[in-house]
Amino acid sequence: MMANSRYFYCLFLMNSLINVINFAPRELIDARFDGAQSSILIAVGTGTLFIYLFTRVINKFPGQGLPEIFASALPKLLASPLIFIYAFLWYMAGALIMLSFVDITQRFISPDTGPYAVLFGFLTVVCLCTRIDSLSLLYGLEVTLGITLPLILYTTVKAVLNPDFSWDAVLQIMTHSLHAPDMNSLAAATFTFSGYINLAIFNRVFHGLKLKHLWILSLEGLLVLALTFFVPIGYHGTVGIERHVYTWFTTADSIRIEAFLIERMLYIFYFAYITLSLVSAIIQWHVGKELLLSLLPTTTGAPKKKLWQEIIILVLFASGAFVLLQLDQYNLNMLGVFLLHIRWYGELLLILLLFWCYWIVRRRRA
Repeated sequence: MMANSRYFYCLFLMNSLINVINFAPRELIDARFDGAQSSILIAVGTGTLFIYLFTRVINKFPGQGLPEIFASALPKLLASPLIFIYAFLWYMAGALIMLSFVDITQRFISPDTGPYAVLFGFLTVVCLCTRIDSLSLLYGLEVTLGITLPLILYTTVKAVLNPDFSWDAVLQIMTHSLHAPDMNSLAAATFTFSGYINLAIFNRVFHGLKLKHLWILSLEGLLVLALTFFVPIGYHGTVGIERHVYTWFTTADSIRIEAFLIERMLYIFYFAYITLSLVSAIIQWHVGKELLLSLLPTTTGAPKKKLWQEIIILVLFASGAFVLLQLDQYNLNMLGVFLLHIRWYGELLLILLLFWCYWIVRRRRA
């Protein structure tokens, strides 16, 4: 069975929504007086261009993932290290999402629970689900978005319409919109559009992906970035916002729901985002696992051998997450910013590599 094109939009939407709670908001707000807004506008154009180029070229390889494409066009001595590096980047993306939520859970939900216990719970869910096949993961992602998206929209509308929201603070920040772009902000903002890159593996279940109305992705990305940036500033002020680490969670914690069983918006927001974040980590680790499996001996007709390969990879993934848990918040944030930059350059390199592979394959057929 092949996946419908709408699942591509699910991958994009998942990644753009995750942008609200990861390292991107912190980087944008840190540069609120120094180019964050111009960086957002440039990121929308750059991200849309990357989506167009990547989907255009990967459509030339229907039903093939990155390992199959590289194997058909590149020498093994070049293809294997590239696949390993990209697998590591996907692994780090999923691990950082989980580590961020370990910290968020301890800060806002359960301060008395140890970080290792929280991470063990997350890893149990993620490692078990990472082994699910790609098409089933896309089905699960669609269901997850159907549950979480209304909750996220409700939180957003409630925040913007709240009388405590200061439009004066937003207008004051907008007076700095002509400042030259900031590289950290640009790298962070382009992450909103990076959901397309998961086609490196999920293209195996697409056949003839057709993207219509690309401007919708641009508009959605711009809207998410604008809300990510302006809403916390409207609540905490142009100066006060710098004292908050997880700006959207402190914003949700300041919103009260009248006439409802749950008075604090924080719990609804946390439920929506922990669900979405775990699914995102599952997607990231699934891609990383599949990339690494392609480097190991083939297991066609040997399901037990493949099972052991997957178990070894996931044990290594989980062990690495426990090692990364030793990092304090400052070093974790620095690592996240570094990976945002590496990811951006890695996406550009991957697009160029795919065009090179297509040129080689086409020349061989001529």
